[in-house]
Amino acid sequence: MNVKVLGMGCTTCRLLKEKVERALSEMGAEATVEEVKDFPSILAYGVSSTPALVVDEKVLLAGRVPEIEQIRRLLAEA
Repeated sequence: MNVKVLGMGCTTCRLLKEKVERALSEMGAEATVEEVKDFPSILAYGVSSTPALVVDEKVLLAGRVPEIEQIRRLLAEA
């Protein structure tokens, strides 16, 4: 599983990354979590608000930081 957190490095972007890493750890899932901070790459995903979560090149959410339980569900479904 390839996981990307899109954002310019703001507080909410860092929070989403932390929650994603925690959710993956709780699930016992192996994944690479990458931060994508450059604006052209973020736009290439069609994301207009950050932070955004991308799993295996599919945008799963954008513009908010959900609770860990929802992140676990999104990751499990991916």
